[in-house]
Amino acid sequence: MRFETKAIHYGRSIDKSTSSVTMPIHLSTTFERAADGSYPNEFVYSRENNPNRQALEDCLTSLEDGYDCVTFASGMAAITSAIEALPSDKPRRVIMPNDMYFGIRSLLSETDIDAKFDIVIVDMTDLQEVEEAIKSAPTGLVWMETPSNPLLKVADIEAVAKLAQESGAYTVVDNTWATPVLQRPLTLGVDLSIHSVTKYLGGHSDLMIGAVVAKSDSPMLTNLRAWQHSKGAVPSPFDCWLALRGVQSLAPRMMTHCANATEVADFLKAHPNVEAVHYPGLSGHPGHHIAARQMSSFGSMLSFQVKGGQREAMAVAAKVQLFTRATSLGGTHSFLEHRASVEGSTTMAPPNLLRVSIGLEHVDDLKEDLSQALE
Repeated sequence: MRFETKAIHYGRSIDKSTSSVTMPIHLSTTFERAADGSYPNEFVYSRENNPNRQALEDCLTSLEDGYDCVTFASGMAAITSAIEALPSDKPRRVIMPNDMYFGIRSLLSETDIDAKFDIVIVDMTDLQEVEEAIKSAPTGLVWMETPSNPLLKVADIEAVAKLAQESGAYTVVDNTWATPVLQRPLTLGVDLSIHSVTKYLGGHSDLMIGAVVAKSDSPMLTNLRAWQHSKGAVPSPFDCWLALRGVQSLAPRMMTHCANATEVADFLKAHPNVEAVHYPGLSGHPGHHIAARQMSSFGSMLSFQVKGGQREAMAVAAKVQLFTRATSLGGTHSFLEHRASVEGSTTMAPPNLLRVSIGLEHVDDLKEDLSQALE
């Protein structure tokens, strides 16, 4: 099946008891054993598995062209598990990009993850720097985020994956911003593709789930499944049901998201009060050619720097009327946010930067709102 068909059909079947086309929500926490002690439907207890979760995992596996999928209660639970699931026979050294989701920076600074692992930060867009970091000491995991948050940096997935594999390290790509509609890390040689399903896969800002899709069976996957079951950070049946509903429209939504973002990026680039626009779809973006090679389109996330400083950027954010001033991304609404003030003193975001998630509104309305805010 092609992507759009898999998004609608994988993980789903007609309900045998009622013939309903839409899968019911299975709220039961426990499942009956047969007289001989077996579990005829392979469901035992909902922390271990649930029909809605199984359906979602099957669907996401197919969309990423993977081997298996493990879902968690949030994107951060998936991220944490993917780091901690590094097998014990692998070095505790983890290479990460210098531009990455602030939640990971908080994970490193506010929990014991940083103490348990040797975290090395590099410019993931500089292959020479990446290679030197990998070869300088035994490495267990190489983490990519592309396009990155919030500066939209683009890493060469295939090249970095090859360097990591030659050293025996696992590779991970946070594929949340691109989604499997635009980018398939596993087919480029990566071991694990991570998603905050909360964002584009769910698509409506009404659920919270994280997912890790594995390219093949491995000790890493075994640990992830054990972490899910034993540590218990599992998504609810209703959130899984919502995510599976959202995934059905993922492909057409992403096409509209991307088309809108391209127009908005071009508009912002030409505006006299905008200092810089970070969007890989622009020909002048440093990662444009790599993104064009490994992505089918350039996504709907962008950031731009307002001429002046934080005061001027905050003034633009205060004046928008159609954009919603809110954290998160990937929903039907367009969001705009001043990242530096959200992230605090440790932020890597420039003080005049606004991050934008382009939604599904009419693009002319979005441009008109930005135009009046920038005046």
